[in-house]
Amino acid sequence: MSAPIVFHFDFSSPYGYIGSEKIEALAARHGRGVDWRPMLLGAVFKVAGTAPLTSVPLKGDYSRRDIVRSARFHGVPLRMPSKFPIATQAPARIVVWQRGRDAGTTPRLVKALYRAYFVDGRDISDPEVAADVAGETGVERAAARAAIDDPVVKDALKRDVDAAIAAGVFGSPYIIVDGEPFWGVDRLDQVAAWLERGGF
Repeated sequence: MSAPIVFHFDFSSPYGYIGSEKIEALAARHGRGVDWRPMLLGAVFKVAGTAPLTSVPLKGDYSRRDIVRSARFHGVPLRMPSKFPIATQAPARIVVWQRGRDAGTTPRLVKALYRAYFVDGRDISDPEVAADVAGETGVERAAARAAIDDPVVKDALKRDVDAAIAAGVFGSPYIIVDGEPFWGVDRLDQVAAWLERGGF
């Protein structure tokens, strides 16, 4: 079987959210799975010397408009949360922990956490809220909550973030297909074409 598509994302990224709703079906059409890799944009920004797009003069106003328009274009429900951006260690740690236990449940968990934030406006930066959402997907809620504070899980996420930065990841979503990187939800058509043609 062909290697999975590597999907790097941050839970505070609206473009990552949109991509998370599209990548699985795209991958399946080409006989691929998805390797879900949460990362932390804050760590990336420190290395790259950048900042959240919405906080950048001129680009910020455009991005707020583009986020909503892009969601409509892709048919993905989105309501910008009142608290934005947020720290995403709590949901990211839950995903890393659950991925190690049962990778097959990862897509459902990722989508539930993203939708809780970008559709329902729930503050998933709060460990209790993140654990609640995990519990709603069938994950053991108490274990998910404990995982957020587990030093082993913290280290696992740190290794994932360090590996992402070493691989050149600088934004969300950041998609890697057989070693070829694609940044942004607006590159999904290129990802599809790359898979269809075996490169271009």
